[in-house]
Amino acid sequence: MQITAAMVKELREKSGAGVMECRNALTASDGDIGKAEAILKEKGLAKAGKKADRVTSQGVIDSYIHAGGRIGTLLELNVETDFVARTDQFKALAHELSMQIAALSPKYIGDGDVPEGTQVDPKEDCLLQQAYIKDPSKTIQDLINETIAKVGENIKVRRFVRFALGG
Repeated sequence: MQITAAMVKELREKSGAGVMECRNALTASDGDIGKAEAILKEKGLAKAGKKADRVTSQGVIDSYIHAGGRIGTLLELNVETDFVARTDQFKALAHELSMQIAALSPKYIGDGDVPEGTQVDPKEDCLLQQAYIKDPSKTIQDLINETIAKVGENIKVRRFVRFALGG
C-alpha cells in the first residue's frame, strides 16, 4: 500500500511522533493507522525505558487551585534540560498532573515511596499507577511515557503536596 502525506500527517497529529517514525510505522502496518499508533506507542515505551536512568535536574514547579479555592496542589516535575522544561508540552504535562493530584488525592508518587508494612492500593494511593482522569484507559505513568517519547528526555515527578481546607 502506498503511504500518503495525508496519512503521515494524520498519524503525526494523533501521536506527536516525527515524520519518519510515522512513515516507518505506517509502512510496517500496511497503512493501518490504528496498528501504526500501537507500533509508535511500543517504540515510545522503549524510548522511555532507555531514558529512565538519566539525571533530571531541571524542570518546573506547577500549582493548581481548584474552583472555589478549597483545594490546591504544588508539584515539582523534573526533566533533563532547561530547554525542554520551558516547552508548552512539558508545562501542560505538569499542569495535568497537578489537576490529577487535586482530583484524586494520591499519597505517594509510586510503589517505591510507600513505607514498608503500609497497606495501600497502588491504583488509588500512588500517583503513577492512578488512571488518568481525562482518559481512564491510561495511567499517569503512560501519560508521562508518551511525553518522554515526544520530547526525547527523561521526566520524573520529584514531589508534590495537596492542600484542602479543613483537611
